[in-house]
Amino acid sequence: METEKFYHIYNHANGIENLFKEEENYRFFLQQWDKYVSPVADTYAYCLMPNHIHFLVQIKNDVEILNLGGFQNLQGLDRTSKIISKKFSNLFNSYTKAFNTRYQRRGSLFTPNFKRKEITSEDYLKTLVCYIHRNPIHHGFCTNFTDWEHSSYHSYLSDKSTKIKRQFILDLFDGKDNFIAAHQQQIEHLDTDYFLE
Repeated sequence: METEKFYHIYNHANGIENLFKEEENYRFFLQQWDKYVSPVADTYAYCLMPNHIHFLVQIKNDVEILNLGGFQNLQGLDRTSKIISKKFSNLFNSYTKAFNTRYQRRGSLFTPNFKRKEITSEDYLKTLVCYIHRNPIHHGFCTNFTDWEHSSYHSYLSDKSTKIKRQFILDLFDGKDNFIAAHQQQIEHLDTDYFLE
């Protein structure tokens, strides 16, 4: 992944297992996301579902990433990309280790090599925000995406402090009312190249 670019990040549970079995799992995953990924990427949208996750992020700049401590042993021109990869690896490994301990299981929890797709236009970015928030409907986890508690959608409607880059996205949609209206529209006839699944 390249610095200062937007990406759609996606990962899935191994096989037919679930990543999240109870409410505490969702909370803990976001805690680990903040610990490992927030130092290298800003988060604009997310949705956690029982067996997979979606995130919209922008990778931070070289200076911010290279100033992180603990990576002195990484050398070379691609040092920044190594740090980014290490942070994502640490996220998935730390969550898996805690999950395995909690549920007395062994082995990998996530599919190897999480997927990422670069966001290449403003329209793509806006469509992706709606797609991520509406994803629980697509997979049959709920009939109304506003009922799904494990996404960033509700952070956009709230005035409470959030780690989501809320104002950027609300400005992109020209305000909260347009943000809500865009989500309410049925997303049809989309270019499937936009998405990972």
